[in-house]
Amino acid sequence: MRPAAGRPLTRIATAGLAAHVFFELGAGVGMPAASVLGPAPAAGLWALTTGTLLRTAGTRPASSDGVFAVSNGVGLAAVIAHLRGWPRRRTRLGLPWLRECEGLGPELMRYYNPILYVSGAAALGALLRENRSAPRYVPLLTLGLVPLLIVTQHAEHWRLREMSHRRPGWWNRRLRRLD
Repeated sequence: MRPAAGRPLTRIATAGLAAHVFFELGAGVGMPAASVLGPAPAAGLWALTTGTLLRTAGTRPASSDGVFAVSNGVGLAAVIAHLRGWPRRRTRLGLPWLRECEGLGPELMRYYNPILYVSGAAALGALLRENRSAPRYVPLLTLGLVPLLIVTQHAEHWRLREMSHRRPGWWNRRLRRLD
């Protein structure tokens, strides 16, 4: 089978998810898995995973759509979990807009929200247009992760705040200001 037309939306969703987690790291609140693995191994794992997905999304045959459907579904679930699990307001269009998230503070939300929306919209578009040979139930199963991801995000945030006091560093500097 030939590659699924390069999967541009999957690649945008993957890049958007990477932008999201590396924005968190650069802003000084850590990143997913940093409280367990440490910042450098977590960043390395995210970079490796991102690079692999970006490369393979453009070259793998349509028979690989299931893998990309899981990736896009989890990415979409992560965005929804952020928009449901953190303080928000509604825009004029009625969309949720984060006021604060994971210690980033309101001053960074004007950058963070668009990153989430681009990533989430690309993941949704990819699920609808690019991952057609994947079973239809796959995205539905991954959306079931939203409540778990909300709990996980808050637990990771709590662990990162604790760690920022025990082992201060550039990567968790913003979290020290929260207490």
